[in-house]
Amino acid sequence: MVGNNTDQVGDQVTDQDKSPVERLLIALGNNTLSATELMKLLGLSHKPTFRKNYLTPALEQGLIERTVPDKPNSKNQKYRKRGS
Repeated sequence: MVGNNTDQVGDQVTDQDKSPVERLLIALGNNTLSATELMKLLGLSHKPTFRKNYLTPALEQGLIERTVPDKPNSKNQKYRKRGS
């Protein structure tokens, strides 16, 4: 069990060293998720900060894409890695 605790601490430290966009990509994995689902996985609760620091930069860099590109504010909007 000691090994597992050490692994968890290592993962947490590693995650803290990653940029918000890297953390978003890791949380997204190969899934298609809503902004709310992504925020929950990342442990975030403030939507404006999530959009500014995570979502918008990832979209602008072309790393992720919207599932409903012609309606960015759709209630059915989800996100996936580009090319997935």
